[in-house]
Amino acid sequence: MNLGQKILVVGAACALLTVLSMIVFGDNGLIELSRLRAKERMMAGQNQALARENIDLYRIVDRLKNDPEYIETIARNELGMVGKDDIVILRPRER
Repeated sequence: MNLGQKILVVGAACALLTVLSMIVFGDNGLIELSRLRAKERMMAGQNQALARENIDLYRIVDRLKNDPEYIETIARNELGMVGKDDIVILRPRER
């Protein structure tokens, strides 16, 4: 192998290493691809959680619109309201 061929082989090896390093470490390289895939998995999980929350909220809204017993339960438990025939007993406050 003469000197010209050796220089050509070394130059080709350097070019190959440069291209390989750009594939791995470049702006759109394998490391960036791995990071983006992890971010996509995280966002897909968040989307699923939000979808479940949306379904739960839809059911609550539907019950609030159409279920008088549910409305009464909410009024009693969260708003402290009493029914027409309920007896209210007040206790003195503890100090």
